[in-house]
Amino acid sequence: QVQLVESGGGLVQPGGSLRLSCAASGSIFSIYDMGWYRQAPGKQRDLVASITNGGSTKYSDSVQGRCTISRDNANNTIYLQMNGLKPEDTAVYYCNAELRIRSRATIGDYWGKGTQVTVSS
Repeated sequence: QVQLVESGGGLVQPGGSLRLSCAASGSIFSIYDMGWYRQAPGKQRDLVASITNGGSTKYSDSVQGRCTISRDNANNTIYLQMNGLKPEDTAVYYCNAELRIRSRATIGDYWGKGTQVTVSS
């Protein structure tokens, strides 16, 4: 059983900052790419940022320059530091991990339950 647990969401004023965390636990042999996605009401789930196990990062155009994704491989945890938050950043933020549960298992796609981020004055 694999679990991804997000934390750090909340209500913040425009221009403020939040730091999201996501910890993966359970029967994990190896983790590859991890990332953050977000979904606003009535919209599709979109990539915010991703990071490989080697530390290479990718960001959506909408958050480039305002957000930083980082990773602690020893603890199977990723973080998303978000600065200069805007009302349009309001969404449920989901953690995603591509991982194997055994050495010869196929790589599976796992999701957390999400954490709400609301940017409002």
